[in-house]
Amino acid sequence: MSIYLPAEWHPQHAIQLTWPHKDTDWARIIEKAHLFYIELATIILKFENLIICVPNETLKNELAQKLASTNFNCSIYICPSNDTWTRDHGPISVRINGQVQLQDFQFNGWGNKYRSDLDNQITSNLSKQQAYGSQKRSSIKFVLEGGSVESDGEGTLLTTKQCLLNKNRNPGYNENQICNLLTKQLGAKNILWLEHGDLIGDDTDAHIDTLARFAPNNLIIYQGCQDPNDEHCPGLLAMKNQLSTFKNRLGKPYTLIELPLPDAIFEDDFTPNIENQRQRLPASYANFLFINGAVLLPIYKVPQDLQAISIMKTALPDHEVIPIDCSILIRQYGSLHCITMQLPVPTPNGLT
Repeated sequence: MSIYLPAEWHPQHAIQLTWPHKDTDWARIIEKAHLFYIELATIILKFENLIICVPNETLKNELAQKLASTNFNCSIYICPSNDTWTRDHGPISVRINGQVQLQDFQFNGWGNKYRSDLDNQITSNLSKQQAYGSQKRSSIKFVLEGGSVESDGEGTLLTTKQCLLNKNRNPGYNENQICNLLTKQLGAKNILWLEHGDLIGDDTDAHIDTLARFAPNNLIIYQGCQDPNDEHCPGLLAMKNQLSTFKNRLGKPYTLIELPLPDAIFEDDFTPNIENQRQRLPASYANFLFINGAVLLPIYKVPQDLQAISIMKTALPDHEVIPIDCSILIRQYGSLHCITMQLPVPTPNGLT
């Protein structure tokens, strides 16, 4: 049996989103959140299909009207949700003998930090509504978030020990058992474990998609730190050094591309006089999203934005780089990649 986890830049059928609503943590900035999501959805629909999960019929009808004139199909389904982090509660799609299967892992709110009972049922609920067509869904009794693993599409997975070996996820599993499970369920043949790197304000226990990402042509694009006085520097420098030792399945080192670190952004930059007002927010340029023919790059209205855009354009000449202001997203301690999940085309035609 052949099984593998496609790279994100392989041909996609759709992007999945879970829409923010008044019963989520977005409540105090819900109007701004809705404007951002409409902008994002409109951009995605210029390139590929979109699947949206909403909590009620009213919101479904509103979105159907706002997103009616688009290049691709927007499918909207009613499904209860706790929050909007689709990368972590959405399905992880693998190919088994060429056909897509949805791996429905457990989601426990990043180690029971937040309520997640509704989010944990979203993939099952959408599958029952035929949101994924005839694609099979496999329910797996193991906690695994999509933001915690990266695939180069050639059998190598990149992840962090701080997250996957954290006892708040799967306390009954040791490292060898987790490796065996990733091999069985995701087709991993080469697992690279990062031991360094973490962003202040990130409550995911160091998800890989905020730190280092695979890209075409044997690249790893990673979040660097250029200011030696920044508190992130020791960890990110150690991460850079470890990345330089990593090799793909053929024993070839990856080419490393360093992104600048955004200037420190704090919650009270947006809302003065709140509790914990000097909480630094986890802004990362590494939280970009591949879609068909383009890459969506989070930016934050800081001086480093232009440099990050330039670096990404050079690193990914075959993709249109589209900057998106994600200042609103990091106020909830995540960014662009965190709120999305890609679904590959049903058949492997055209994969490279």
